[in-house]
This record gives sequence, structure tokens and C-alpha cells, in this order.
Amino acid sequence: MRKVAVVGGGITGLTAAYFLQKYAQEQGLPVHITLIEAAHRLGGKIQTFQKDGFVIERGSDSFPAYKTSIGRLAKEIGIADKLVRGAKGHWSIVAEDKLQPIPDGTVMGVPTNFGAFLTSDLFSWSGKVRAVGDLVLPKGRAAGDQSLGKFMRRRFGKEMVENLLEPLLSGVNGGDIDRMSLEAAFPQFAEVEQKYRSLMAGMKKTNAGARTAVYNRNEENVYQTFEGGLQTLVEALEKKLSGCAILKGVKVDGIRKEADKAVLELNNASTIIVDQVLFTVPHSKLQPLFEPHGLLGGLKEMPMTSIATVSMAFPESAVESEGGTGFVVARNSDFAITACSWAHRKFPSMAIPEGKKLLRAFLGRVGDEAVVDLADHEIEKIVLADLRKTMRIDGNPDFTVVSRWKEAMPQYVVGHKQRVAEAKRGLEKEFPMVQVAGSSFGGFDIADCAEQGENAARQLLEWFQV
Repeated sequence: MRKVAVVGGGITGLTAAYFLQKYAQEQGLPVHITLIEAAHRLGGKIQTFQKDGFVIERGSDSFPAYKTSIGRLAKEIGIADKLVRGAKGHWSIVAEDKLQPIPDGTVMGVPTNFGAFLTSDLFSWSGKVRAVGDLVLPKGRAAGDQSLGKFMRRRFGKEMVENLLEPLLSGVNGGDIDRMSLEAAFPQFAEVEQKYRSLMAGMKKTNAGARTAVYNRNEENVYQTFEGGLQTLVEALEKKLSGCAILKGVKVDGIRKEADKAVLELNNASTIIVDQVLFTVPHSKLQPLFEPHGLLGGLKEMPMTSIATVSMAFPESAVESEGGTGFVVARNSDFAITACSWAHRKFPSMAIPEGKKLLRAFLGRVGDEAVVDLADHEIEKIVLADLRKTMRIDGNPDFTVVSRWKEAMPQYVVGHKQRVAEAKRGLEKEFPMVQVAGSSFGGFDIADCAEQGENAARQLLEWFQV
């Protein structure tokens, strides 16, 4: 009997445990799986609850449909019929305190519809002229990593970066594009430049542009969720783990080697000896476990950002706004919030009581995280003041739900891939029975995490078959 521990019960760990159980059963391999989660619930940053007939998401509320891992997983566990696709609608940007629609044909922040771009009020004429210089500029040298901000300013100039690319690409994760790794976060931009020279022309031509049209928000089915919210996925996965031992409220406090096995020291004064361990916890929780062994020191250079989500319910008549599904906010605007979505428009088939509206705002980003620590009533006041700059809101919300995520969003800064590779090499040498996956390593949306979990399960089974 081979023993495996999966440490971390977020979407990466759950997916890994599910596929490990499935593959072992299919191949007739005797494998015992223990899933260890420090919290008293599974799901990590996926948290859904219902209040007064509303479905409220505290963390992620959806996943990009073009990434197929969640769709495959839903089919595997029998909940594909519960998938809900987002409605067609456009997104806007608040730049220099003005709300403007994102130009049609914008693919990952890059304009591909030149007519829509040239008639947009997001940019001055000098900014437009500088941006279309991308069509004639030579491609850069393909050497080493660089910041996303540096790369985009070279291609499009300052104004387009500040008014369009920065608010879209830093997103609700609160990142800083002048530190963000191009190689780790958006490698497709460098690939398109090397192949087509111009990003504008390349993103229009390449199939990759069509597959990743996350910011061409006028398309249907860009985002998906599940009936009852993303917790539906978590609960379905947990039910499928019938062959796993699940330990909730248990934390790994230490790790050591005994011959070719790993000994996990738990906070309940017990130990578990296993043949393989998959850690899916954030690097900030993982690194201290291996610090006594002189490993993973480079991961300290990966910062974590704190954010908050703020859900507000209103009577339908109390809110009047332009059409669309939401907006993001550029740093050059006098706003505390970084984004807002109209949940009742984004997923109109979700549970929202008749005659009500639900707004969902985001707070916190690199360099502006103190706001997350304010009291709930202060956050409500700040968010309302910002929302009233873009729409009419009468009175106060029926209720407000503030969810804080302290140091929860890993930032892929320049050199990220090299640091992760070095960390994995160190583990392979000193702890060959240990693997790592999750939001700190190979993508932080839930689709990326699910894919990492599935891949990790395959690797574990391959190790057992050697």
C-alpha cells in the first residue's frame, strides 16, 4: 500500500486528491490518500453562502470558460449540467475619474478593432498615435524576464498602459504591472511579439487571441460558474473522495525524512509517515516548513497582496446605472475600489430575488492595502462613495457582506519562474518525495489551480509505477 498526503484542501488539493483516487482505482494500484486541511472546511478561497435569497461569493465568483480544466472536472464528477454561463455584456474602465467602455475587439487589453480604438474616449489623440506605433515598432530581443509594465510601455506608450492595460491586467488580484513577471503571468504577449512583431496585428491573427478573449467582454460565455455558486464544485468533489481520509482543522507543523519516506508532524501531536507528499498551500505557509532544512528561501521574494470583496444588496429601484456587467479602475483615478461587477447582470440566472440588485466591489492592491483592515461600516461608506461616482444609488444597501483575504494573492514578480524552478530543484535533491502546486506556482485562478492538481496526480502515479 502506497501512502500519499495532500496538504491543502483548496481547489488544487481537492482536484489532485480526486484524480489520484480515480487513476489509482483505474490502474488497480493500492494507494491510500490523506487530505489535510488546516481550516474546518474545504475549498480554500472558494466560499459561497446564501442570504435573504441571494447567492453571495466571498472569493472567486467564476472562472474563464476558455480554460477547459473546470469543464472537464465538472463532467468527471457529474455536475456539468449545473454549469451556468455568463450573460453577454460589456465592461468599462474608470480612467482619470471618467467611466468609459472598453473598446470593442479588445483582447487581453490589446486593441484589435482599430475603428473602435480610434473612436474611444479613453485616450487622447497623442496617446492613440503613440499606441498604434506598435504596428511599426521592431520586436524586442527575446532574452530573459522583464516586467509587464516595461514591455507594454515599450509597445504602446504610457497613456494606453495607464488607462487600459494596467487596470485590466492587474485585475482584482491587486498586482503591480511594473513588478509583474511577463514570463510567468502573460507569456503569450512575448510569444506573439516574437512571431508577429506587432501585438495589435498578432493578437488579431492568432488563435491564441480568440481563445483568451477574457477582456473582449462583449462576448457571451466568457465566464462560467455553477448553480448555487462555486461551492457546488467543492461539495461535489468532497463527496467523490470516498476513498480518502480527510483531516479538517489539522495543520502540518513540520516535515522530516526517514529513509525514502516523509514524516509529517501535525498540530494535534500526531505524525503521518507517507511515501509521497503534495503541498498545495500558499508559499507563505510552505516556506517556513522547509526553512530548517535550508530550502525554499527564494520564495520569500514572492509578495502576497491583501484584498477584500464587498457585496451589497439593493432594491432594484434604488440603483440606476448604464448597461454593462461591471468596470475596473485605473490607478490614475481617485477611487479606493479597484473593480465592481453587477452580479445580477453578469449571471442573471443565479439566485437573486426578484426586484433586487447585487453589486460586488473589490478593495486592495499593492501599495494600497491598509483599506482592507478598516471596519466593515467604514468600508461600506468608502465603497458607496465610489460607486455613487459612476451610478445613481439612493439610500443604503439592504445588507453588506465584507470578506477579507489577508496576504492571500501571490504576486508573480520578475524572476518568478526561475525562483520556482530553483525551489523545486532543491526539493528534488533533499526531499524527492515532495511535490508542490497551487496558486503560488503555476497560475492563480481556479481553472489554473484545478489543472495543476490534475497534472500533479498524474505525476504521483508515474512515480509509483517506476
